[in-house]
Amino acid sequence: MVIDHLSEVFDLVEVRGQLSGAFAVRGRWVTQGAVRSPLKLTVMVRGRCRLSTDGLDEPVALESGDVAVLTGRSWLRAEGGTGGIGDGPPVEFTPEPDEYALRVNGGDFAVDDVVLGGRVDLNPAGAALLTQSLPPVALVRASDAAAPTLRACVDRLVEEVTDDRPGAAFAVRQHAQLLLLEVLRAYLDRAEPPPGWLRALTDDRLRPALTLMHGDPGRPWGLAELARAAAMSRTSFAVRFRAAAGVPPLTYLNTWRMLLARRALRDDDVRIGALAAQLGYTSESAFSTAFKREVGEAPLRYRQRLRGVSS
Repeated sequence: MVIDHLSEVFDLVEVRGQLSGAFAVRGRWVTQGAVRSPLKLTVMVRGRCRLSTDGLDEPVALESGDVAVLTGRSWLRAEGGTGGIGDGPPVEFTPEPDEYALRVNGGDFAVDDVVLGGRVDLNPAGAALLTQSLPPVALVRASDAAAPTLRACVDRLVEEVTDDRPGAAFAVRQHAQLLLLEVLRAYLDRAEPPPGWLRALTDDRLRPALTLMHGDPGRPWGLAELARAAAMSRTSFAVRFRAAAGVPPLTYLNTWRMLLARRALRDDDVRIGALAAQLGYTSESAFSTAFKREVGEAPLRYRQRLRGVSS
């Protein structure tokens, strides 16, 4: 049930994992650049490196099979390989947008460092939700319990990147999506995320209440009814929910309704008054006011902008 809720949220916020760069190299190397996406992944397929970014007091070491997830960072630098001062400057790799071909520098994949870089594309609502739910740098180690599944996902991705088979671009996108999911699963298995959506969705005590809100968002849920579903007192439920989600239950419910509204306005032709009723608002005006407060523009204007319609 947790994964069902997580999948539901991922669909609404349009989470899309993308492989953004890859290289294999022999000898010393360095890569650095600006981070322009809310979530950035670095996968150390083989070898080792030292990774630096804003917000870290000192670089973190990545070994074979480790993955680093950077949240809301502005720059990234990684350096690795072997060699001494007399071996000349390190090979520098400059990330190219959407370039996933595995660049090789005179190497053999069996012995060289192999690095995959990825990013997570999100709509604005998704960026806000996921960046508040993950630490600035989340590490998933090859020694973690979920490592075998994660490793299998990485290996399939490397195969598609290196074999140059028909349909590789499509396959890379699909495997990058699965890689993102496996990384998040592995992280959630070994660490408690900060207060936010991911933490709330993995709280077993809150699951019955979340199931009610997600399953019937248009119902006027009250705190007492949600607390009963979780077999807790109103006070205990309210305290636990806020500690996990970072917001009170009814604020969470309103945000969930707004996510559903965004998707409906983007993808469906439902009338705004009918949508307001579906989501539990007493009038189109009340819904429009709530939507504008949450999103920053009126529902009709939001739909027109996303569909490229002149007002």
